[in-house]
Amino acid sequence: MNEKTLKTIRQNLHLRERIVVKVGSSSITHQQTGALNFRKLEVLVRELCDLKNQGKDIILVSSGAIAVGRRTVHMREKPQTLEAKQACAAIGQAELMMTYQKLFAEYGHIAAQILLTKDTTDDQLGSYNTVNTFDELLSMDVIPVVNENDTISTYEIQFGDNDSLSAIVARLVRADLLILLSDIDGLYTDDPRKNPEAVFIPLVEQLDAHMMNMGKGSGSDVGTGGMATKLHAASIATESGCDMLIANGADFHVIHRLIEGEEIGTLFLARRS
Repeated sequence: MNEKTLKTIRQNLHLRERIVVKVGSSSITHQQTGALNFRKLEVLVRELCDLKNQGKDIILVSSGAIAVGRRTVHMREKPQTLEAKQACAAIGQAELMMTYQKLFAEYGHIAAQILLTKDTTDDQLGSYNTVNTFDELLSMDVIPVVNENDTISTYEIQFGDNDSLSAIVARLVRADLLILLSDIDGLYTDDPRKNPEAVFIPLVEQLDAHMMNMGKGSGSDVGTGGMATKLHAASIATESGCDMLIANGADFHVIHRLIEGEEIGTLFLARRS
């Protein structure tokens, strides 16, 4: 694809009507303490509310419950046992959602909590009911805030920091754009933190085995998802007809910059068959 065509695709991102935004734990907490970064959260909510004010449907998939719970009970190290992670999630999810509701309310919008499990999204009846709930909330101009139900489910705890979950949500709600915000600028030919020769890839037209093998592990003490989980998410989203962007969540102002067509992050093109 030539540079002009790519630029046109980027510039048309503002036409997307239903957008799922996923933020990782490391993007909404302070690296030194694991506590919530309220300044960043306020920017995130303001960006999403501004998109909502433009008439777009917005769904936020937010990690962070375990990190917040860990901080609340003064646990210095990342919990190691599954039981400890689930307990921290139970404590942290309530605090995380309370924070989101307060911030969204400041900008005149209502946030609703949806906790999902992989079993629910895999089940036909569960998926049907989940879709109905999303559709009803969006028709009421509510912003769903989604997380995995870590208290009873362990899939994302072990495998993905909600990357895969956000792609499944994008598929369920028939989103036309998924934005994954993480602690890396996008897809590289290798891990840029370890290999200075790694080359940035701005566009992926089609995922193949070579692309999937570029995934590396997580580089954060807070998050659990690495590039491999993001590429898996990309395969789910693009096969569902949804474009996907991976961008750095260090500054959440990046959201409007992406929507306005700036050439940042890696864009994965949907397979619109």
